[in-house]
Amino acid sequence: MNYNENFIIGMQGLRSHLLRTFLSMLGIIFGVGAVIAMLSIGEGAKQQALEQIQLMGMRNIIVQDVPYIDETQQERRDNKSQGLTWADARAVRELNPIVTTTVPMRELSLSVRYGSQQSKVAVVGTTPEYSQVMNYDTTDGTFLNYDDVMNERRVCTLGHELNRELFFFQNAVGEQIKISDQWYTVIGVMADKPVSASRESNIAASDMNHNVYIPITTMLKRYTRRVNESEINRFIAQVTSVERIQEAANILNSTIQRRHNKVDDFRITVPEALLRQSQQTQRIFNIVMGAIAGISLLVGGIGIMNIMLASILERTREIGIRRATGATRRDILGQFLTEAILLSFVCGIIGIVMGFVLTRVIAFYADWRTIVSWEAILLAFTVSVGVGIIFGVYPARRAARMDPIDALRYE
Repeated sequence: MNYNENFIIGMQGLRSHLLRTFLSMLGIIFGVGAVIAMLSIGEGAKQQALEQIQLMGMRNIIVQDVPYIDETQQERRDNKSQGLTWADARAVRELNPIVTTTVPMRELSLSVRYGSQQSKVAVVGTTPEYSQVMNYDTTDGTFLNYDDVMNERRVCTLGHELNRELFFFQNAVGEQIKISDQWYTVIGVMADKPVSASRESNIAASDMNHNVYIPITTMLKRYTRRVNESEINRFIAQVTSVERIQEAANILNSTIQRRHNKVDDFRITVPEALLRQSQQTQRIFNIVMGAIAGISLLVGGIGIMNIMLASILERTREIGIRRATGATRRDILGQFLTEAILLSFVCGIIGIVMGFVLTRVIAFYADWRTIVSWEAILLAFTVSVGVGIIFGVYPARRAARMDPIDALRYE
């Protein structure tokens, strides 16, 4: 079997009916593009979820206060629960052997001023463990320490972006800033913390780069609370290992339920469980999108089979002449199979280009992150060529089995 001859004849056959060839290619082109776009969306969503979980910490359990929303709940809280407190965080650490540390947080939206620069940001009252639990280090100066907490000092550490907004390229450490109506000394600046764009999602983490961090004792002493407002907004409990995180969450839930007299005024979030849920949702999305792309590829394969059968019918006398001049069945089979593979090969190349275009369009208009991987390109291209081979075998075998005499007689 002469491969060069098969290639030349195959190219001539495709060029002889360009419009019909192009129309039969569309199904596979769109299928390949859809596969690449689907996998890129899935990879982008997966990466986004992983970044959010890493921000929250795989070994962390987040306990968040649920403020009262009506008079009935307010009355229940007045009589039975004080809301989420720093004491709750300490109790969880002392009573739960799986929990290594707890970090309380109280957050207020306050104005911060330095010179003529002013910004309204989240001011977070917390403890020194926050830096360790959130894997969040300083680039200049230091984070809060235990002396700052014990002595209720008016010191603060700035998030990376807030430092740049207030101080530009100056060294902020040692400078005085005004938080609301009180002066604080800057003791450190945090490193840049990447935050995923989808902050509105269920696994969102706040943009820590725009926060100000002060000792929680200073926060509780100098900023008054409203009636029935909880002492802290949330606390983070870090466990010994990811494998025991659900066990720790169950014990933690029982502990706080007992302390709050079974008032449901708190919510527990387990990042590791959220990751599993996100992965399950992503699998369903991939199955649905894969089915859609598969249908498109199936239609494209049928199109290839259709054009091959039409081509065989039109070239029956050519097949008869080739058989009469010495071509074997294997040669005829190779000729038309090569034509089908060429068709699917071109479809794969164009489909890859379309896949890149689709991902850019989706990322721009839907504001979704898309990541095109080499694995997605290889899979889509392999499927494209595979479809060409599968749907090209039958027409090629049909052409190879033609009787030379009947083929020469065909009008």
